[in-house]
Amino acid sequence: MATQKERDQVTGTETTGHEWDGIKELNTPLPRWWLGIFYACIVWSIGYWIVMPAWPMIHSYTTGVLNHSQRDDVAAALKALRDARAAKEHELDGATLEQILKNADLQQFAMAEGKAAFGDNCTPCHGSGGQGGHGYPNLNDDVWLWGGTLEDIQRTITVGVRSTSPETRSSQMPAFGRDGLLKPEQIDDLTEYVVHLSRRTADAKAVARATKLFAENCSSCHSNAGKGDRQYGAPNLTDNEWLYGPTREDIHEQIWSGRGGVMPTWGGRLSPETIKALAVYVHSFGGGE
Repeated sequence: MATQKERDQVTGTETTGHEWDGIKELNTPLPRWWLGIFYACIVWSIGYWIVMPAWPMIHSYTTGVLNHSQRDDVAAALKALRDARAAKEHELDGATLEQILKNADLQQFAMAEGKAAFGDNCTPCHGSGGQGGHGYPNLNDDVWLWGGTLEDIQRTITVGVRSTSPETRSSQMPAFGRDGLLKPEQIDDLTEYVVHLSRRTADAKAVARATKLFAENCSSCHSNAGKGDRQYGAPNLTDNEWLYGPTREDIHEQIWSGRGGVMPTWGGRLSPETIKALAVYVHSFGGGE
């Protein structure tokens, strides 16, 4: 005689007989349509393992009956793209930057290639539109530490800044506070002096005290007037553009710590043609000279 299964009083569903802490498990099997799809996926996966590359091995992988490789597809697509660009790349390689700008067709090609290269390599620091950020230069304005001509931009991209190239652009502001070169109160006075140079209201007594300090410690790079010097990559302290921020706290921290960013050396990592295209593209942002 079959034993009658218990039913839940609330839902009327049979229970499985399992109970935990007063909670009874209901016997609610998966819908048949769902099970059908699940088993079909199992059958399909077995077929996929046979036909397509699937199982990783120590030195390779199972290639499958079709011996298909998406990696080979990508490699073929890249080769086709390089072949399609080869003629223009050769023309770009043989042209000067000025000749590129005078040739509308070549300039269009350089802009397209430069935009792609910028998105792949430069956007993380300079932003998608070259607007920069805290510690990263804005490429849209006309403030250039190392020069904003096409040749200057090409050179900076090629050798980088404080990077691995033997010819890299290099400048180093001393950490006057961290390394104990100046006293804290002297750095406070220099902060007011730099605020004064940027034509903002500053403590007159501090400015007077810091005049000699600036001449002895800062003018060799920034010039006596604070206008900067591209030979050393020293910024102009009289304008309204600040790489690390314009507040007194920002300026004080810069004098104290002597911060300086690193731009990669792209020469050897990118082709000369791509670097030319990048120079044309960056110059087009509007801040180029």
